[in-house]
Amino acid sequence: MPEAPIVRLIGVEKSFGGTPVLRGLDLAVDAGEKMALIGPSGSGKSTVLRILMTLEPIQRGTVEIAGHRLWRESGDGGSVACEEDLAAARREVGMVFQHFNLFPHMRVLRNLTEAPIHVLGLARDEAEKRGRELLRRVGLGEKEDAWPAELSGGQKQRVAIARALAMRPRILLFDEVTSALDPEVVGEVLGVLRDLAHQGDITMLIVTHHMRFAADIADRVAFLDGGRVVEEGDPQTIFSSPREERTREFLHRVLDA
Repeated sequence: MPEAPIVRLIGVEKSFGGTPVLRGLDLAVDAGEKMALIGPSGSGKSTVLRILMTLEPIQRGTVEIAGHRLWRESGDGGSVACEEDLAAARREVGMVFQHFNLFPHMRVLRNLTEAPIHVLGLARDEAEKRGRELLRRVGLGEKEDAWPAELSGGQKQRVAIARALAMRPRILLFDEVTSALDPEVVGEVLGVLRDLAHQGDITMLIVTHHMRFAADIADRVAFLDGGRVVEEGDPQTIFSSPREERTREFLHRVLDA
């Protein structure tokens, strides 16, 4: 029997203030798969990640993470969630945001150790050892005693990636993690993500506007528009010979730009 997807959204509908953002969206991601989500602004890409991180509920549909059902349709036409399943799913997922979200009053190493100590119950020595290893992995081993305000934007984002990894999630979500960075430091962050994708077995969902980067690291690319998955497939197919006219139109505009 094939293994069930580690992430699955079925018929998901989500609105903000009466404005539909997701319209019956279906998406499945296998364990260890690297998926890039591309599409125009407002297509629902970031909303998908926020739903998976349990930051947003849904109105209709089903969301499952690692066998835990986050949201499911209730009898009155809405959605319900079991707090036990939500808590279990949160332990499987880590997210890196656009704007770092580091704790400004904590030095870099403590930013990495707080959650493993207080959520996972790790001893401080073990958490600090793991934190130092992860800082070296993202090229910031010398910055453990620095304050976030002393770091560049690219360094802050690499610390944020290390902090997410410190919780040892099975699934990592990346929401336009280079959009707030100066152009000259974008490459250093993309390099860390590229190494993660090529070296690890962690499942990754990456919202990005860097098409060449998506083509390089993704096993599969999903193009979203109007709150639906318009087309998905391997990077070569999506970027070289997409089936859908809307996909071709989007890529033509983005790649020309």
